[in-house]
Amino acid sequence: MLPRSPSRLLVPLLGAALAVALTGCTLVHASTDDTDASPASAATGLPGPDAPTTVGEGQVSLFQKLGTTGPLRTLRVERDGTWKCTDCAGDGVNSTGTLTPEQVSRLQQLLADPGLAGETDEARQYRATCIDALTSSLLTAVGPITSEDCPGAERPKIAGEILLLLTQATPAELTG
Repeated sequence: MLPRSPSRLLVPLLGAALAVALTGCTLVHASTDDTDASPASAATGLPGPDAPTTVGEGQVSLFQKLGTTGPLRTLRVERDGTWKCTDCAGDGVNSTGTLTPEQVSRLQQLLADPGLAGETDEARQYRATCIDALTSSLLTAVGPITSEDCPGAERPKIAGEILLLLTQATPAELTG
């Protein structure tokens, strides 16, 4: 019997690594039940079964996770600009606050932009491409929009502006 070549062993190894990466980057579930944010499941670090799966017009939720083992940050912003952040910086601290009127106006403009629908995971056929990257999923009324902080990763323009606005206006720096 001939020994396996290294390239034949690489395919199953890459497949297993991709499966682990995709499992770790799945941040939003596809259901239409509850719209209130809930803590992450302690076992997986991903949103628990009561996590929001839909938001209304003018609302947005953000889920961020660094790699597969990092803490899960959740942020929910209401139409009026009030926000609630769970495990805001990966340090177990929760915060609440309100966006400035200018930030609320800009956020509402971005959320109402018709181009946002073309940036959803479904429209882009999003697939995780990085391992141990910061993954950010915005849950909007048009659907989830996921991006990764890694070289060469696609960054949706409108969703990227929303993400930047939210991370600059709230205690968003993940530390762990």
